Amino acid sequence: MPELRQNFFTKEWVIIATERAKRPEELATHRAAQTQPSFVESCPFCPGNESKTPPEVMRTPYGGEPWTVRVIPNKFAALSSDVQPVRSLQHLRRRVDGFGFHEVIVDSPDHAGFFPFLPDEHIASVLRVYRERYNALSRDRRVAHITIFKNHGLDAGASLQHPHSQLIATPVIPSQVRHRLYEALRHYDDVGECMFCHMVEREIGDETRIVCKSENFVAMEVFASPTPFATHIFPLRHMASFGDISDLEINDLARVLRTLLAKIYVGLENPDLNFTVRSGPAEYAGARHFHWYMSVIPRLTRVAGFELGSGMFINTVLPEAAAEFLRKVSVEKVLGAAAGK
Repeated sequence: MPELRQNFFTKEWVIIATERAKRPEELATHRAAQTQPSFVESCPFCPGNESKTPPEVMRTPYGGEPWTVRVIPNKFAALSSDVQPVRSLQHLRRRVDGFGFHEVIVDSPDHAGFFPFLPDEHIASVLRVYRERYNALSRDRRVAHITIFKNHGLDAGASLQHPHSQLIATPVIPSQVRHRLYEALRHYDDVGECMFCHMVEREIGDETRIVCKSENFVAMEVFASPTPFATHIFPLRHMASFGDISDLEINDLARVLRTLLAKIYVGLENPDLNFTVRSGPAEYAGARHFHWYMSVIPRLTRVAGFELGSGMFINTVLPEAAAEFLRKVSVEKVLGAAAGK
């Protein structure tokens, strides 16, 4: 029978529609395989076309050629660093001038270099760039929150095929983030522990929703997952801010993230997806009640009228079934090909 489950972190309700539940493999995209070239002459992110982008913010290796990761301002930025975040309130209308940073992280010189096909070391380089830009922009007192995210595929919002990530720094904390911070603090006040650490410990003990686990991270489906195969990666060490991740942990996260993305790529046949780093603001570093994590969300279903009208999602795949399916997906061939690069 159908059931409603409550998200432990947000207290939002999710409908698990078991009456029309689908087997995980039924959600595979069945997209015809398309071989992507490693270089496209017209692509602004391919090596040799650096003049087609705004002046770069940084690259790795520093000052070296050839580059492996580049950071550039977004040519069509949502916000501008050239204005100040001046606030105003007129009657009931509150506004802030459009200050912010919007950057593009070009993940690889390889036009076909989606994460499952890159070596661990390269993914670790991208994650280190995430951390460096997160920490650098956090030092700007005008920045209140930083979101790091990746769109893969048209349905996920990717306008260019060349693999890239993005970062947007805003002068306000988004309400979704603020709500999570509030619930985490309320839980800590009530029971004196981090709700994320508590949940991760219980889920590891239960095992049914665990996809994979390493020395420092665990990837899992959550009990009240709002969409099929929405998978979270949690650090096992308590950290409120992504900026506190160590080099050792970055190397481990690279392996876990690549493994998870490879399982989704093989098992669900390369669906469009988003992933994002959900972190507390930089000033939360050291906070005992919040815990950063990474969300990987395959775009397998569409948001429809009920979700828009109620804010409540309907999930047609049991999280436990999704975790079992991903655990069984063999990715040795994909990971072996990446390791050989």
